[in-house]
Amino acid sequence: MTFPVRVPARPDVRRWAGAAALAAVCSLSLAACGDDPEPVSDETSEPTAGGSSEPAPTASPSEPTDSPTASPSESPSGTTVPVYYAGDGPGGTVLFREFRRVEGDPLLEAARLVAGGTPDDPDYRTLWPQVEITSVQATDGVLLVTVPSDAFTAAPDGMSERDARLALQQLVYTLQGVQQERVPVQVQREGGAPLFGLPTEAPYEAADPLQTLNLVSITSPAEGDTVTGDSLTVTGVSSSFEASGPCRILRGDVVLVDGGYQAEGWLDRLYPFEAQLPLDGVTGEVTLQCETDDPSGGTEGNGPAVDTKTITIAG
Repeated sequence: MTFPVRVPARPDVRRWAGAAALAAVCSLSLAACGDDPEPVSDETSEPTAGGSSEPAPTASPSEPTDSPTASPSESPSGTTVPVYYAGDGPGGTVLFREFRRVEGDPLLEAARLVAGGTPDDPDYRTLWPQVEITSVQATDGVLLVTVPSDAFTAAPDGMSERDARLALQQLVYTLQGVQQERVPVQVQREGGAPLFGLPTEAPYEAADPLQTLNLVSITSPAEGDTVTGDSLTVTGVSSSFEASGPCRILRGDVVLVDGGYQAEGWLDRLYPFEAQLPLDGVTGEVTLQCETDDPSGGTEGNGPAVDTKTITIAG
């Protein structure tokens, strides 16, 4: 679920915690031109186990702190990759990230999850209709995505122009995360046909993360995880007022555990955070909810950004 439950103020808990071809297109918030500044990353670390019964991959120690996302993790059972899906933010549709395990070419399989995959979190969705992607290649300084069909030259019914741009940002953020480089993403179609009504002659960069991503995102535990232990380690990323915000465990509307996080920064991008929540006497299926701070108390703006995960706490 990604809807806030309003509860009393949190205690203070401290820890570390986006190239279209046309100039008119480039001026819009979700389009990016080749001459735009490099996108700012959102997170550097992969999910940690966080008490989950399923071991999660860990980030490479040599990974740069300004990388677009965590580097993919390989194992005998496949590769774990970041995939960006759409969800509801306080001001409209934004992108959330999931880590998914894929077999085969990580770039191609991650792109296919964007173009028709089903997220693990039921609150997320893809903005893409079912579109065939036949290859993704890192070549000539771009990530070249081949879409052979001439379907969806125009946007499908119900897809706004903003959603069309955000759909392309799903692809950009995902592939840059898998590749671990801020490499432009070029959609290749026969004759240079548009996709969703947007031009494909020039590559796309990642749009401004603060206008594209939900401002808080839980990395670990993941949706559906079972956790054990006396406390729950929560990791994620946020851009929240004064780099802090609440994290809670709820059952329905009842707050079972009330806590908070302190991230490494705010304002310019999303920064990592970590929180520890006690699990004293808490068992069964619950909702983990983290938010950005709302210093106005709901009197100004759209309210806090929220992300939630349904998890099970084993006794």
